[in-house]
Amino acid sequence: MESIARLHRHVRRTSLPYLPDLHTPEEDLAFFRNRVFPAAEVWLAESEAELAGFAAVREGWLDHLYVSPSRHGRGIGSALLARAKESRRQLDLWTFQANGQARRFYERRGFRLVELTDGSANEERVPDARYRWVDD
Repeated sequence: MESIARLHRHVRRTSLPYLPDLHTPEEDLAFFRNRVFPAAEVWLAESEAELAGFAAVREGWLDHLYVSPSRHGRGIGSALLARAKESRRQLDLWTFQANGQARRFYERRGFRLVELTDGSANEERVPDARYRWVDD
């Protein structure tokens, strides 16, 4: 759990520098321990004996898909997403509108934009986008 919380923080700081830093590392760990793990299936991707990425899925939602920036472009995110899609007919997810890399990633894998918001309903107060994938 500590490795997941650290990777989550690292990816956000490295790849999403426009996001405010709202929580301490301890709060991040508590979030994963108390909220994510009890409510979601979590899959890990390892490379060279270290955590390279993770995905967390609950009924109908892909809540988290994070890959270490040093491992982008190696198929890790695609493999985690394929696992998340298994035995599901539909998945929704949120990503930030400014996260063009994630938006392109999901769009290339069959997700369609269904909603844009001004960010007033998310903790960061940053405009976001909801995507949906439906197994045809």
